Formats: sequence, structure tokens, C-alpha cells
Amino acid sequence: MDSVRTLVPARLDRLPWSRFHTRLVVALGVAWVLDGMEITIASAIGSVLQDKQTLSLSAVEVGFTATVYLIGQVAGALVFGRLSDRFGRRRLFILTLALYLAANGITAFSPNLAFLLFFRFFAGAGIGGEYAAIHSAIDELIPSRYRGRVDLAVSGTYWLGAIIGTASTYILLNPDILPVDLGWRIGLLIGPVLGAMIWVLRRHLPESPRWLLMHGRHEEAERAAESVERAVAASGRELPPVDEDRAMELRPHGSPTYREIARVVFREYPTRTILGLTMMISQSFLYNAIFFTYVIVLNTFYGVSPSDSSKYLLAFAVGNLAGPFILGPLFDTIGRRPMISSTYIVSGVLLAITGWMFQQQMLNATTQTILWSVIFFIASAAASSGYLTVSELFPLEIRALAIALFFSVAQAFGALGPTIFGALIGDQDHPDPTRLFYGYLFASALMVAGGLVAWFFAVNAERRSLEDLAPSLSMLDAQKAMT
Repeated sequence: MDSVRTLVPARLDRLPWSRFHTRLVVALGVAWVLDGMEITIASAIGSVLQDKQTLSLSAVEVGFTATVYLIGQVAGALVFGRLSDRFGRRRLFILTLALYLAANGITAFSPNLAFLLFFRFFAGAGIGGEYAAIHSAIDELIPSRYRGRVDLAVSGTYWLGAIIGTASTYILLNPDILPVDLGWRIGLLIGPVLGAMIWVLRRHLPESPRWLLMHGRHEEAERAAESVERAVAASGRELPPVDEDRAMELRPHGSPTYREIARVVFREYPTRTILGLTMMISQSFLYNAIFFTYVIVLNTFYGVSPSDSSKYLLAFAVGNLAGPFILGPLFDTIGRRPMISSTYIVSGVLLAITGWMFQQQMLNATTQTILWSVIFFIASAAASSGYLTVSELFPLEIRALAIALFFSVAQAFGALGPTIFGALIGDQDHPDPTRLFYGYLFASALMVAGGLVAWFFAVNAERRSLEDLAPSLSMLDAQKAMT
């Protein structure tokens, strides 16, 4: 295929923020809200599903439903990440949301465990696929100077979902308001209802012009870029002139083979691979370890009943939600390297200090929650920057799959966190804060290590075009053809 000369990426990056970009972020970013809500509601209804009036599940079976959902997320990320790179962002972010809507809606009518597990797997697959498709689309359509703050804010909305889920369980799981076998089913329908409203918005979003270019669809890419420019102009924003020097030569590469993907990830960008893996694994272990044992710690060491733990979870979620929104703009102004390394290191050090205070029995439930909220205000921005880093530092042709691969590896390691911390908490009748303190030190060391790796390997990606950070395979093919 012949080479083409294009200004499409430069045209997208020079645009001012507009209502179009806001609609894009709302329509695509809802995936994180849905996941946060799903995890929270599913955790809350666990005890309800053990009731004889519902599905009469055992504690092990309830835990297995969460495991199946997480396995579905990993499978969905890998499968749909590859398909997103091959068939386009738009097709996949519509398909994955539709899969989630259908599977989770049907799950609400589960008559038994097998039915529940089957559709929970596909609900998880839909959400896992969302992560790969939406981050790719957002990064390829958002102007480069806003990319950092937008990516962090989108990832941070997971905690908005957690807040919605926690608040909804006050009503849905109250037997004085709703029958025991009805409230949990309605809870599983909240996500599909919200997703159905957003699905309408997604249908009007364009395909990524960058993806179209790399697949030899130059005229479609031009039309897609023009539609974005018209939408920005219609919102009353003036379009800046295009810098002609930003034109680039492309020789459409199409979907790379798995051998090419391995070469790019491990041979072309080994330090970026180490950076991405370290960041994603450390934050995943930290979050899964702390969040999934949060209620157990409050109950075992501070005597907080499960019914009263919701207010502590809400405070924790608010801190996590605020971090990416408040600190996010600094990733575009101060820069990626100092912000990534500092958020990882500071949150790790604070966790170690708080863990020591916990071990010395200097805290109560309130002060423990306040300190955790402060730590995760910072750690939430750090964790969100992991997805940003993986998304912007690899070539467009493998971007979605790269996100899926790093997400899957992180989930595998993160899944160890709750098991390890659950064992460290030990017998409820003989709790040992010292053993749990060692767990906090380990999680702290992982975060500090992630910050140190970021200091040495992070890329100064702020306000830079995606093509400057990682030339696409199509650009490299064009350069080879010219030599």
C-alpha cells in the first residue's frame, strides 16, 4: 500500500476543549463507574445470597462469584483488546458495553448458582474489554495537553461507582423496604440501566481517526477528523491554525502479528515494559489487599459491625475519587516523571507509617479511616497513572492489546493481595496487628519500588503527541520505504 501524508493527528491535538470532548469522556468513561458500582454491590449482596430466601449460597460459593467476575475481566480484556486493535475502537466500545448490559441484566434473574456464574463471567468480560477499548479511544481523540488529567479522572471515576453502589445498598438491602429476594436483583440492574443511557451517546461518537489512518482508510480518517472539528466549532470554540510542520508520512501497517507485538513490547520498548508492569502490579496488589479486607480489619481490630462499615467505606471512596481529579492536572503541568514517582513513593511511605501506628495500637476506626483516605487520595492518582502510562507509551497498532496485557498481569498479582492479607489478619478471636503490619510494609515497599522505577524509566510525555512518544508501525514502515 502506498504511503500517505497526513495532518490528522496534528489537527486533533491542536483543538481546544469543547462540549464534544466532555461528551466523549462521559460516554466512554462510564466503564469505570460501572465497574466500581458492580464490585461494591456484588460485595454487599454476598451475605444476602446466603439467605434461604435467595440462592442459599455458601461463603465459598459467594467468593467464587467474585473470582469468576475477575476471570471474566481478564479474558475480556485480552480478547477484546486484540479485536479493538484489529477492528476499531468504536465497534468494540459499543460491543463490550452491549455485552455487559445483556449479561448483567440477565444475571439479575439468576435462579441458581450455575446461572449466576455463567452470566457474571460475561459481565466481567464486557467490563474488561471496555478498559482496553475506551482508553485507546480517549487517548487518540483527546488533545495531547489534556491527556494526563483526563485519563486520571476517567480511571478515578471507579470510586464514583463505588459511592453510588454503597449508597444504593442502604435501600436495596434493607428488608424493611424491599423483600430480601428482590433488593439484590434490583441492585444488579442499576448498572445496565445506567449503561443503556450511555450506550445511546456512544452510538454518535466517531471512530478514532488515528486508527483509521493506520488501517489504510485515509479518506474516512479525514472525514472523522472534520466531524470532530465541526463539533468543536459548533460549541463556539475557535479552531487554532494547523502547524503544517506536524504532517507525517504513513504506510498503513494494519493489525500486527503476535510475533510483531512481542518484538515491540520486549525488544523495542523493554524499559517501558518494565515501567508499566511495575506500576500496574504494585498498585493492583495495594488496592486489592487493602480494599477487599477493609471491612474485615474494621470488624476484627475495631469492633465495627458490617452494617456500620458502609460509612467508613464511603469516606475511603471519597478520598480515592478526589485524588485523580485534584492531582490529575499536575501530571500535565509539572510532568509525568515527578508526579508518577512522587505519588507512588509518598503513598508507600505514608502506608508504612500508618501501618506502624496501627501495630502500636495508636489508632481507632475513625483515625484509621482518615489516614487511609489521605493515603489513597495520593495512591489513587498513582494507580490511575498506570493506565495512562501503558496507553500512551506503545504504538497505536498494539495500544489496546498492550493495555489488556498489562491489566491482566496486574490482576493476576493483585488477586494474591486479599488472600495474603486475609491470612495475616488470622483468627478473629486472636488478631495479631504485628503480622498485618508486615503486610502493610510489603505493600508499601512495592509502591516505593514502583516510584523509583518511574523516576528512572518514566517518559516525559506531558503535552506531547502520541506519535512523538511512540511512532506507529505505519510511520516506521513509511520511513523504511523512503530509505
